[in-house]
Amino acid sequence: MPLPSNQLAALRGLSSPTVANAIETFKVRPREAGNLSSEIRALFSELGPMAGYAVTALIRAERPAAQQRRASIFAWWDYIQTIPAPRIVVMHDLDQPQGQGAFWGEVQANIHKVLGCVGVVTDGSVRDLDEVRRLGFQFYAAHVSVSHANVHLVDFGIPVKVGGVWINPGDLLHRDQHGVVVIPHEIAERIP
Repeated sequence: MPLPSNQLAALRGLSSPTVANAIETFKVRPREAGNLSSEIRALFSELGPMAGYAVTALIRAERPAAQQRRASIFAWWDYIQTIPAPRIVVMHDLDQPQGQGAFWGEVQANIHKVLGCVGVVTDGSVRDLDEVRRLGFQFYAAHVSVSHANVHLVDFGIPVKVGGVWINPGDLLHRDQHGVVVIPHEIAERIP
């Protein structure tokens, strides 16, 4: 069940280290769990903290998609609407090395902002930084790229591992310039 808007606003008033410290006091998971690695960096830290619900997907950019292995962008947009707002897209890049092509740039940020998304967390790459910063759409990424290459959706609505942490659709996330933390649902309303 999503948090009321006033509680989400209160969460946005906290730093991610404060949220992580609060979670530890409940002893619902090991201290090292739920905190994404530092490879996932805030690119627009001046936009401040964010809290929202995970919308998950897998991408690939290295080679063109075979039609039967490409997820429908229309089904993706429909799926996004099944997750409570505000939404944070969490996208795992299947390529090795990751970040060969950016799914995220000005066009995708505009589309996803209209769909109620406030940002993206990805171990892949992003681009069009100046344009996206002006939109107020948050980028947390491991890479910056000049190209989209052959990027395409492979699957969505499944658990994904980004920054060393498994994230499920609908997980509550908090992000700021320090990083990203997953907030356990069972204690979320007791954090702010």
